[in-house]
Amino acid sequence: QILTYLDGRVKVEETELKPRVGFLHPILTHNISVFINATQESDSGQYMCTVNVVDDVTNTGKNVGVINLTVLVPPAVPTCQLHGTATVGGNVTLTCTSKKGKPSPMYQWQRTAPTQQFFFSPIHDQTKGTLKLTNLSLDMSGLYVCVAENWAGSTECSVILEV
Repeated sequence: QILTYLDGRVKVEETELKPRVGFLHPILTHNISVFINATQESDSGQYMCTVNVVDDVTNTGKNVGVINLTVLVPPAVPTCQLHGTATVGGNVTLTCTSKKGKPSPMYQWQRTAPTQQFFFSPIHDQTKGTLKLTNLSLDMSGLYVCVAENWAGSTECSVILEV
């Protein structure tokens, strides 16, 4: 148990939630919603609310409510890298990885300078964050930006390709 109301008293158990949890309204309003401040990924999980009223003769099981909480985490600033030798006719792979994010971020590469260009499968893998450039030419030089994005936010990194 994390939070209880019994005999007119609110009690918060000694857990990592203690300084961040409480009842949203005074108990006498009959609304027993709770709040969790400064949510953390570790707060994700299943929460159960049990209401027992003295002298209530309702059927067992009707006094329990269950909710699943998923705390979303925006992607951490990704790391952009160039793998391979950027020579005319050569091949390189640009990688973009973010160490955190819930759900796992999707990655979108684009070239911004000198000419904007977007990339699609099969050369671009949005799940792995890779962009494979083959048969390089001088006009493929420029600034390549990767955006890591999920429902909680987005962030980006970039790499300069000089062929």
